[in-house]
Amino acid sequence: MAPMNRETHTSPLPGQPGDPRAALFQDRNFRWMTGGSALSMLGDQFTLIALPWLVLQMTGDTLVLGTVLALVSVPRALFILIGGALVDRHSPKQVLMVTKYVNLVLLGVLAALVLAGGLALWMVYALSLGIGLATAFSIPAGTAMMPHVVARHQLQAANGISLGLRQLTMFLGPLLAGLLIALFGDGGGTAVRANATGIGIAFALDALSFALSAWTLAQVRTREAPPPAAAPQAVLASVGQGLAHFWRDSELRTCFLYWSAVALFIMGPIHIAVPVLASSTPQLGAAAFGTMLGAHGAGTLLGMVASGMAPRLRIGSLGTTILAFDAVIGMLFVPMGLITAVWQGSALMLAIGLLGGFMQVRVFTWIQQRVPPALLGRAMSLFMFIFMGLAPISAAVTGWVMKSVTLAQLFAASGGTLVVLAALALALTPMRRVTDAPPAAAR
Repeated sequence: MAPMNRETHTSPLPGQPGDPRAALFQDRNFRWMTGGSALSMLGDQFTLIALPWLVLQMTGDTLVLGTVLALVSVPRALFILIGGALVDRHSPKQVLMVTKYVNLVLLGVLAALVLAGGLALWMVYALSLGIGLATAFSIPAGTAMMPHVVARHQLQAANGISLGLRQLTMFLGPLLAGLLIALFGDGGGTAVRANATGIGIAFALDALSFALSAWTLAQVRTREAPPPAAAPQAVLASVGQGLAHFWRDSELRTCFLYWSAVALFIMGPIHIAVPVLASSTPQLGAAAFGTMLGAHGAGTLLGMVASGMAPRLRIGSLGTTILAFDAVIGMLFVPMGLITAVWQGSALMLAIGLLGGFMQVRVFTWIQQRVPPALLGRAMSLFMFIFMGLAPISAAVTGWVMKSVTLAQLFAASGGTLVVLAALALALTPMRRVTDAPPAAAR
């Protein structure tokens, strides 16, 4: 047996030869991929702000906003698992490249229509549907790319850098987008007119980010994939094989079921409640909406930094830590519906992001290391299906529910539900036994 832990007691400082981050940045493929991803993610934040703001300015109707979110999320939810199977069968890079060109066209058309003042609601519906279909394939392709670019032992460091950049864009993007819309005008009224310059520019910048990230992706040379062990399966059979594998893994199954409940009962309502809060509160507005989302991004980034400084900090096991943090996050959501100033919402979102970001890198890497490489696309598509498929569907239902409840009631119910879900998962499920330990050879 090899000697144990001789070198694990020292931790190289950034920039030293042994620092895994320094080694990654010397890899041109990693630099091209992360640079392009950062550009694309920054552009995504502009659309994240502009699309709900566009709908609310056109209609002022939360039900219409919920419908638009559903048109993005339903096709994404229906096809994301198929997208993961296609990624496992083909090159993640090829799939991702196609989706970048599709999104470039869709967002370019949307920007042109807004700036020209010729946008009708049915066009918003159609373009939202197209964006949802494209993301069903781009999400699993993007999340499966990292193991094709870096060595397996570099995944923890690579994911930390990638997710850190993502959170930096989630901090800067909403602030810039909210400021852009506020400075150029948000097209207030019942229709989008030529003064909706800020919204149109936001969509145009996102389209530009897809063009630039497609160019950077073309520079990436992926690592050779191992030859397939058997002939390729039909796509639906491949999806079924992946789901069966994840179900047999008790810890994966427990986490996925818990996260599904969180997405349905918590994340969905929050997706629609925050923009409605900013739009309907006189003291707030587009800039405040961007500021609050930016505060959440900043908090998540700080949480990732804190996680890197104390990587072994746990309240018992990994699963128990997730549940404890979620319970505190739920309590922080409760007063969100009562805020009257942007600093109040920003402080709460900063704290929520800080707690969420602390565990994000570890959870992401845990999944990548636990799942066999041949199933990685399907695993990441299922993970993203939960948060980017189920949550917006829940948001669409919330748009209808908000016809009969107040914002304060919605935030209180969502936060309280998260606390209850965390407590039930701790008491009744194997979630508390989920650990960072490598999986057993057979399950």
